[in-house]
Amino acid sequence: MKHSILLIDDDQELCSLLKEYFTAEGFEVAMAHTGTEGLQLALKQNFDLILLDVMLPEMDGFEVLKALRVQKMTPVIMLTAKGDDFDRIFGLELGADDYIPKPFNHRELLARVKAITRRVDHYKQHSPDDTFTIHQLRLDVASRSATVNGEVLSLTGTEYEVLLLLVKTAGEVVDKQTISRQVLGRPLVPYDRSIDMHVSNVRKKIAALSEHTYIKTIRGAGYIFLKA
Repeated sequence: MKHSILLIDDDQELCSLLKEYFTAEGFEVAMAHTGTEGLQLALKQNFDLILLDVMLPEMDGFEVLKALRVQKMTPVIMLTAKGDDFDRIFGLELGADDYIPKPFNHRELLARVKAITRRVDHYKQHSPDDTFTIHQLRLDVASRSATVNGEVLSLTGTEYEVLLLLVKTAGEVVDKQTISRQVLGRPLVPYDRSIDMHVSNVRKKIAALSEHTYIKTIRGAGYIFLKA
């Protein structure tokens, strides 16, 4: 089955090139050139992945992502300006799964896309009966759901994977490089704060439902999910 991608970018020439490239790689590609049009398509149809540019007419990429996350957790890769750390961090705070700076290498973008679509395939095909319960937190692997004190924890796919990895290794320190390779499917590069932001998002969402500290930062080493 082909994976479907929604490309939201006002650079029509780039969109045409990327559509041709990804179609040749076996993907189905839909395009939108304004934020408003992109959001409407993203909410109307079920895509496996969205490539979302930050600079868009009518609604910028952040507005689109924020509105999307109210209703859907479709994986999103943000297309950001090279060197603009604010765009990257803000996008991750709003629930983007990953980002890639422009101009980018098409092969690198393809690798990022395939890493996420492999995870989507895993969700659809692999339904183990495992559940993990620590304190008031419960993870159901089959349904890919999480609850705290019985309240649903609304997580993106990447946030869920980060939390699941930490829960599976509870009591052990997991370094950021390991988390990035296993969850994002890529190594971290210098000054890359992706994992920091995903962990921060998970912490904030848990903190809204529980006063218990679940995830501790081990400075210079990584993160640990506390058993007690």
